[in-house]
Amino acid sequence: MKSLAIAAWAVALTAFATLSLSAEMPFNQTQFDATRAAGKPVAVVFHADWCPTCRAQAPVLKQLLESKELESVTVFVANFDTENALKRSLRVTQQSTIVVFKDGKESARSTGDTQPDRLSALLHHAIS
Repeated sequence: MKSLAIAAWAVALTAFATLSLSAEMPFNQTQFDATRAAGKPVAVVFHADWCPTCRAQAPVLKQLLESKELESVTVFVANFDTENALKRSLRVTQQSTIVVFKDGKESARSTGDTQPDRLSALLHHAIS
Protein backbone atom coordinates (compact mmCIF):
# COMPACT_ATOMS: atom_id res chain seq x y z
CA MET A 1 0.00 0.00 0.00
CA LYS A 2 2.84 2.37 0.86
CA SER A 3 4.55 1.78 -2.50
CA LEU A 4 1.24 2.47 -4.29
CA ALA A 5 0.98 5.84 -2.52
CA ILE A 6 4.58 6.67 -3.43
CA ALA A 7 3.96 5.73 -7.06
CA ALA A 8 0.81 7.87 -7.17
CA TRP A 9 2.74 10.80 -5.67
CA ALA A 10 5.50 10.40 -8.28
CA VAL A 11 2.94 10.40 -11.10
CA ALA A 12 1.28 13.53 -9.67
CA LEU A 13 4.62 15.33 -9.38
CA THR A 14 5.55 14.38 -12.93
CA ALA A 15 2.23 15.65 -14.24
CA PHE A 16 2.61 18.93 -12.34
CA ALA A 17 6.19 19.38 -13.58
CA THR A 18 5.04 18.83 -17.15
CA LEU A 19 2.33 21.45 -16.74
CA SER A 20 4.65 23.96 -15.15
CA LEU A 21 7.15 23.63 -18.00
CA SER A 22 4.60 24.21 -20.71
CA ALA A 23 4.32 27.78 -21.92
CA GLU A 24 0.57 27.74 -22.52
CA MET A 25 -2.20 26.01 -20.58
CA PRO A 26 -5.94 26.20 -20.06
CA PHE A 27 -6.93 28.66 -17.35
CA ASN A 28 -7.04 27.21 -13.84
CA GLN A 29 -7.79 29.64 -11.00
CA THR A 30 -5.66 27.80 -8.43
CA GLN A 31 -2.63 27.58 -10.70
CA PHE A 32 -3.05 31.18 -11.82
CA ASP A 33 -3.26 32.42 -8.23
CA ALA A 34 -0.20 30.39 -7.22
CA THR A 35 1.82 31.60 -10.21
CA ARG A 36 0.96 35.24 -9.50
CA ALA A 37 1.56 34.88 -5.76
CA ALA A 38 5.01 33.46 -6.51
CA GLY A 39 5.76 36.57 -8.60
CA LYS A 40 6.37 34.55 -11.74
CA PRO A 41 5.81 36.09 -15.19
CA VAL A 42 2.31 35.27 -16.35
CA ALA A 43 -0.25 36.31 -18.94
CA VAL A 44 -3.92 35.52 -19.41
CA VAL A 45 -5.31 35.34 -22.93
CA PHE A 46 -9.09 35.65 -23.23
CA HIS A 47 -9.89 33.44 -26.20
CA ALA A 48 -13.17 32.62 -27.95
CA ASP A 49 -13.29 29.92 -30.60
CA TRP A 50 -15.78 31.97 -32.63
CA CYS A 51 -13.51 35.05 -32.66
CA PRO A 52 -11.45 35.56 -35.85
CA THR A 53 -8.97 37.82 -34.03
CA CYS A 54 -8.45 35.16 -31.34
CA ARG A 55 -7.85 32.56 -34.03
CA ALA A 56 -5.25 34.86 -35.62
CA GLN A 57 -3.58 35.57 -32.24
CA ALA A 58 -3.23 31.92 -31.21
CA PRO A 59 -0.50 30.78 -33.65
CA VAL A 60 1.45 34.03 -33.19
CA LEU A 61 1.45 33.60 -29.41
CA LYS A 62 2.40 29.94 -29.72
CA GLN A 63 5.38 30.81 -31.91
CA LEU A 64 6.50 33.65 -29.61
CA LEU A 65 6.32 31.40 -26.55
CA GLU A 66 8.68 28.93 -28.20
CA SER A 67 11.46 31.52 -28.06
CA LYS A 68 14.15 31.13 -25.40
CA GLU A 69 13.65 34.65 -24.06
CA LEU A 70 9.95 34.09 -23.30
CA GLU A 71 10.19 30.53 -21.99
CA SER A 72 9.67 31.67 -18.40
CA VAL A 73 6.29 33.26 -19.16
CA THR A 74 3.30 31.10 -18.26
CA VAL A 75 0.28 31.83 -20.44
CA PHE A 76 -3.16 30.81 -19.28
CA VAL A 77 -5.81 30.63 -21.99
CA ALA A 78 -9.17 31.61 -20.52
CA ASN A 79 -12.42 30.87 -22.29
CA PHE A 80 -13.99 34.28 -22.87
CA ASP A 81 -17.50 32.81 -22.88
CA THR A 82 -17.27 30.92 -19.57
CA GLU A 83 -14.71 32.64 -17.31
CA ASN A 84 -17.10 35.38 -16.17
CA ALA A 85 -15.67 35.84 -12.66
CA LEU A 86 -12.17 36.22 -14.09
CA LYS A 87 -13.38 38.73 -16.68
CA ARG A 88 -14.99 40.80 -13.94
CA SER A 89 -11.97 40.65 -11.65
CA LEU A 90 -9.60 41.75 -14.43
CA ARG A 91 -12.11 44.19 -16.00
CA VAL A 92 -12.02 42.45 -19.38
CA THR A 93 -14.88 43.26 -21.73
CA GLN A 94 -13.64 41.92 -25.06
CA GLN A 95 -12.29 38.66 -26.36
CA SER A 96 -8.72 38.64 -27.69
CA THR A 97 -7.60 40.57 -24.61
CA ILE A 98 -4.23 39.66 -23.11
CA VAL A 99 -3.41 40.72 -19.55
CA VAL A 100 0.25 40.47 -18.51
CA PHE A 101 1.55 40.26 -14.93
CA LYS A 102 4.99 40.86 -13.49
CA ASP A 103 5.75 40.30 -9.81
CA GLY A 104 2.08 39.51 -9.24
CA LYS A 105 0.80 42.84 -10.57
CA GLU A 106 -0.64 43.78 -13.94
CA SER A 107 2.10 45.28 -16.07
CA ALA A 108 0.43 45.51 -19.51
CA ARG A 109 -2.65 44.63 -21.53
CA SER A 110 -3.75 44.56 -25.12
CA THR A 111 -6.96 43.84 -27.00
CA GLY A 112 -7.25 42.71 -30.58
CA ASP A 113 -3.57 42.77 -31.48
CA THR A 114 -2.22 40.11 -33.84
CA GLN A 115 1.10 41.68 -34.85
CA PRO A 116 4.07 39.52 -33.75
CA ASP A 117 6.32 42.45 -32.81
CA ARG A 118 3.65 44.11 -30.66
CA LEU A 119 2.62 40.83 -29.01
CA SER A 120 6.27 40.09 -28.29
CA ALA A 121 6.71 43.52 -26.70
CA LEU A 122 3.55 42.93 -24.67
CA LEU A 123 4.77 39.58 -23.32
CA HIS A 124 8.15 41.11 -22.52
CA HIS A 125 6.38 43.29 -19.94
CA ALA A 126 6.16 40.13 -17.82
CA ILE A 127 9.94 39.69 -17.70
CA SER A 128 11.52 43.11 -18.08
